[in-house]
Amino acid sequence: MAKKLNVTPLHDRVIIKPAAAEEKTAGGIIIPDTAKEKPQRGEIVAVGAGKKDEPLTVKVGDIVLYGKYAGTELPVEGIDYLIMRESDIVAILGK
Repeated sequence: MAKKLNVTPLHDRVIIKPAAAEEKTAGGIIIPDTAKEKPQRGEIVAVGAGKKDEPLTVKVGDIVLYGKYAGTELPVEGIDYLIMRESDIVAILGK
């Protein structure tokens, strides 16, 4: 589990720690850094309070899928996070 952040998202926004990019293909071929794709899944590390009359459906610790270009990069203490609206999340994955 990630340590507590000193950043609190507002309203319907969440902060996500993206999963690491794949190092190898299923066949065992090593992928160079220049060819690695941005991950589209990550763990929620902070959530906002939600909008009036619209509570958030995700919670801290959920593993989620999000759009390829969703969110804004947010570097905090040397770690890159993404901050995005809950509506940019397309699925919650089972644990």
